[in-house]
Amino acid sequence: MFLDEAPEFASGVLETLRQPLESGVIAVARASGVARYPARFTLVLAANPCPCAAAGNASDCSCPAAVRRRYKAKLTGPLLDRIDMQLALLKLKRAEMLADRAYVESSDVVAERVALARERTAHRLRGTPWRTNAEVPIGVLRRRWPIDRKALAALDSKLDSGVLSVRGFDRIMRVAWTVADLVGRERPNNDDVTQAMYLRTGS
Repeated sequence: MFLDEAPEFASGVLETLRQPLESGVIAVARASGVARYPARFTLVLAANPCPCAAAGNASDCSCPAAVRRRYKAKLTGPLLDRIDMQLALLKLKRAEMLADRAYVESSDVVAERVALARERTAHRLRGTPWRTNAEVPIGVLRRRWPIDRKALAALDSKLDSGVLSVRGFDRIMRVAWTVADLVGRERPNNDDVTQAMYLRTGS
């Protein structure tokens, strides 16, 4: 599901996404009981830096500070904590766009790499009720497929300093497994964890 201009949605609508993002299930409570429906999905949110969409250039922004704060506040901490990857994109210059054409991979090449990664994941999860890294309960992931503590050192320091929440730490571990699957490693190493951390925090 792709939500463009995500902060323009009502806060209540955005907050209802938290439960299915966390559990893959949506519960509807009524007087007669509670019905639970499967709701595992991929969520992509896009947002401008502010309502006037000044592309990150503060000098061009016409929005008052209070408006910018209210706009950003629509994407609350608890909601963002459930988003695995969070990237700030810079405005692309024409020269950069033209230069990148020589290095862009075709969809067929990317699709083949993703298919191989899915095969590696399926092989590792064979005999379990899960199909993807995102579905594996974090407790099971920690016990059955632990990542070397040395590879997690950078995450430990960010957790201790408060930059990462426990939920953020766990989600980076899941992404690190996907990165390792994409490059063909049996277990995430320091590079895979670092890449996953960058995709989460931008650093």
